[in-house]
Amino acid sequence: MARAATTADVFNAVAEPRRREILDALAGGERPVNDLVRRLGLAQPQVSKHLRVLREVGAVDVRDEGRQRLYRVNGHALKPIHDWVKSYEDSWSERFAQLDAVLEELKQEEEEGDGSDERDDKADASDG
Repeated sequence: MARAATTADVFNAVAEPRRREILDALAGGERPVNDLVRRLGLAQPQVSKHLRVLREVGAVDVRDEGRQRLYRVNGHALKPIHDWVKSYEDSWSERFAQLDAVLEELKQEEEEGDGSDERDDKADASDG
């Protein structure tokens, strides 16, 4: 099956780890390309290529300020990812609640086991 173009939608665009790193770097606010280049340790053309893909899907916006181009995250474009992940939240919450119950049960069993072992040791000592 042919792979979808990375510019088809935001899901495909952020599937690339370096683009997620760029989004993470931009989460703190606007940054110029050179700042991203230093932060990511990539060559400027690579960063620019990733930024172009992110711009094409609307995940980042750019504005000119003097001679600099400042990039920032466009949260609205990332909303489909948020909505998709959110659909799993109830399932995850339920599973974590079940895991908490199992862990609590094991903890109680361990505490009960610790107490009975001490009583058995004391009984053995008094028998001897």
